[in-house]
Amino acid sequence: MKSLVISLAVAASSAAAQPPLELMATIPMPGVKGRIDHFAIDTKGHRLFVAALGNDTVEVLDLAAGRHLRSLSGFGEPQGVAYLPEWNRLYVASGTANRVDVLDGTSLSPVKRVERLDDADNVRYDSAARTVIIGYGRGALRLLKAESGAPLGDIKLAGHPESFQLDATAGRIYVNVPTAQHVAVVDPGKGAVIATWPVRAARSNFPMALDAQQQRLFVGARSPALLLVYDTRSGNLVTKVSIGGDTDDLFYDAQRKRVYVVCGEGRVDVLRQDTADRYVVEASIPTAARARTGLFADDRLYVAAPAQGSSPARVLVYRAH
Repeated sequence: MKSLVISLAVAASSAAAQPPLELMATIPMPGVKGRIDHFAIDTKGHRLFVAALGNDTVEVLDLAAGRHLRSLSGFGEPQGVAYLPEWNRLYVASGTANRVDVLDGTSLSPVKRVERLDDADNVRYDSAARTVIIGYGRGALRLLKAESGAPLGDIKLAGHPESFQLDATAGRIYVNVPTAQHVAVVDPGKGAVIATWPVRAARSNFPMALDAQQQRLFVGARSPALLLVYDTRSGNLVTKVSIGGDTDDLFYDAQRKRVYVVCGEGRVDVLRQDTADRYVVEASIPTAARARTGLFADDRLYVAAPAQGSSPARVLVYRAH
């Protein structure tokens, strides 16, 4: 009995000492220079797609083997990517090329181009509506048919959209519009903005994540560096937490009740969600300078580290505990 108690105590102590994120692997991206933007994942095919904005390429990584597969060229500052498993299509939004490329998911060759989308940026896939949504221009969301890329119309906004999240339960889209200093609430059925929630506590609201079950929206701001938490029922700001600087991606881990904030100053802040309105910084995990974008999927946090000095561009792979 005594040995059982000791074993349980050691196990509890080990669990308590275990960091919330553990670095499992580093996948180099040879020859990739400049800024790296957003990711997409093909879970079944074990592929990660990385928008290498400063390199004008999309990098394809083999997650099962932990290696670089290939580099896709011909883009102009790719910013957003989305993989559609039902259609085996990869959508790539390019900022300076002002277009969206639709690629075949197997050959990764282009099958369609959607032109005249100035500063095409973030991409989201609404699987229920079979719609791809692109943030672009001085203020709009473009809706496209998922299977063909055919246009379904625009939803006008007050400024260029940064990160946005789809709330299937509420039938809404929440959009960061930093130049207007608000979050726009969009009803896609009406094709219009139905509300705006002011961002008064800080400026430069770029990344966003959603806890749909507890109806909380997480907004990352850079000036000052804060995580802002909104109640999606009322639109009210319920709390704010200091975070690291230069964030461009953040993610909600529903299983572990955590928020992961990827900060360009070289760390990931891990915030524990004690209640819907209470958040505590659980840890700050070191990454690399200017590593401010990533993706959380399948209990893994992928973080992009740009090339710097003798260090090549790479993706850092963390396992969530």
